Amino acid sequence: MSEAARSAALPTATEPRMPHVSRFQVRAGMWLVAIGVLVFVIGAKPEWLKLDRSPVIGFVQIAVFLFGLGIIAIGGWMGFNALWAGKEKTIAADIGMRLVATGYVVALFAGLADVFGLGSHPLPQVPFFAPSQSLGVQLGQAIMVLGLLMFTPYHRHSPQR
Repeated sequence: MSEAARSAALPTATEPRMPHVSRFQVRAGMWLVAIGVLVFVIGAKPEWLKLDRSPVIGFVQIAVFLFGLGIIAIGGWMGFNALWAGKEKTIAADIGMRLVATGYVVALFAGLADVFGLGSHPLPQVPFFAPSQSLGVQLGQAIMVLGLLMFTPYHRHSPQR
């Protein structure tokens, strides 16, 4: 191998090697988020798809939109984790990952408060999604969004040639 070919194969000081971002994982994460949004909408607003059978938001709807929220959290984590591409994560990113999980737990317990006996309509009454539960789910979603923002990699990627 000639000296010119060998030097062309090695990265130069001005052209650092960037780890390979797995496009499959990023796309899979995006698809999971899209599927999660669809499941969330089916649970939260079934009347948009003409699937509403009750004037109140009951247990099945709550369970479906919380399941969709979980799919969104997993998809967001998968996509952002792939963007880190093997680089060491920052402390903010580690805190962000934990905030996503914490936000989901807050939303889950707020949404299922009646089932756990903590809501305004504990069992054996029919579970009903009260305004205070809605506020708790929204708080959990806000914590999840904050966590995903903290988990976002802000390092620069140079265009691949």
